Amino acid sequence: MKHKDDAGDLRREIGLFSATVLVIANMVGTGIFTTSGFIMAEVGSARALLLCWLCGGVFALCGALCYGELGARYPRAGGEYTFLKESFGKGVGFLSGWISLIVGFSAPIAAAAIAFATYAFDAFSIPTGEPLLSIAVRGVRLVEVSPLTATAIGVVVLFSLVHYQSLVAGRNVQNGLTLFKIALIAAFILGGFFFGKGSASHYAVEAGEPLSAEAFAVALIFVSFAYSGWNAAAYIGAEIIRPQRNIPIALISGTIVVIGLYLLLNGVYLYALPPAEMYGVLEIGARSAVALFGPGISRVFSGAVALGILSVLSAMILTGPRIYYAMARDGVFFSLFARLNPARRTPAASIFLQAVLAVLMVLSASFETLLIYIGFTLSLCAMLTVIGLMRIRRRAPAPEDLYRTFGYPVTPLLFILGNAWIIFFSLKSRPVAALFGLGTIAAGMGVYRLFARRIS
Repeated sequence: MKHKDDAGDLRREIGLFSATVLVIANMVGTGIFTTSGFIMAEVGSARALLLCWLCGGVFALCGALCYGELGARYPRAGGEYTFLKESFGKGVGFLSGWISLIVGFSAPIAAAAIAFATYAFDAFSIPTGEPLLSIAVRGVRLVEVSPLTATAIGVVVLFSLVHYQSLVAGRNVQNGLTLFKIALIAAFILGGFFFGKGSASHYAVEAGEPLSAEAFAVALIFVSFAYSGWNAAAYIGAEIIRPQRNIPIALISGTIVVIGLYLLLNGVYLYALPPAEMYGVLEIGARSAVALFGPGISRVFSGAVALGILSVLSAMILTGPRIYYAMARDGVFFSLFARLNPARRTPAASIFLQAVLAVLMVLSASFETLLIYIGFTLSLCAMLTVIGLMRIRRRAPAPEDLYRTFGYPVTPLLFILGNAWIIFFSLKSRPVAALFGLGTIAAGMGVYRLFARRIS
């Protein structure tokens, strides 16, 4: 059965299963296959690596528990934009939507596309070669055109067209890719532990310098990027059937599944490789597969991971445009993006805006820089959203018949303090990427002033 959204023309066509799959698809992707090497370079030991992934999972679960209540209260399109508009007003809501446009979706789509191209080139033994065009100023990359970036751009355009066609077509593609990805990860975990040529000695604690709070916090930036997406179902509240029930269940159950997968998958990485061989490795999944099963598996595994990464790419291309659509409907973004395609009932202009920004980021940013930029800025936005939940709670307690945050107020306080810790050390140790995040926020404030004048 199709349910029409009371507030607009988006249709309620997504059930609990598809909403949960969307959460898992948004989370499990680029991060888990690419960040463990960067994390190991920060923390330096196997146990610290696993502890870092566990802490990140706890923070993500606390966030999902809080967003579940917000999604049940406000089951509309927009996610954080809608929640912050309700708690702090349209100005702060606009800033979160602006951050989602630039950092929450366009940048992660670019990172996922780059990771897909990297693994696909490995799968087919295609040399990346020299860039066809490269422009840099004082070591800062401005534009780079190469076969790898061209491939990344192509996949962004392709999936944007798929989700432009219809919600149902995009949902079916999404579900199929995500189920394939989960099967791939499960097979890799079981095969690695039971049939792989690894060693439990890699888990041993080695003598060395004690782990600093700063290094652990910086590592959590990478982890927070890998866990980002736990709030995915909240962005499409206007298209979920029985949203007061299904949004909280989808957010919480999807996050719990991913925490388990991430801990097991990192356990396999460590079983395959000693910590010293993981430092700074981008293709950590492929490197681990070679160590466990021999060089013959490398191309097969890289191809499977490339297909798995398409799932998170697809999920973000589906989710993000609903935010810009909601902003435009409220008059704080260009009216063009409030329109749906008359035949397909999809926010076509918003989809293509996001695609253009993602393409520009593929051309202009390196992978590691994107990770720091994304992790810092999204932590700031999510922390503010949960503070907004506590503000809403003081104004109006949650109705008895709706889901209420489990463990309140400990759960939101833990989430807020954990993200504040990450933000502080991001500014201290990675000031350039963090300042780009603050610059994005400042630019958003300037844009909002223009729209506020138009409204007044």
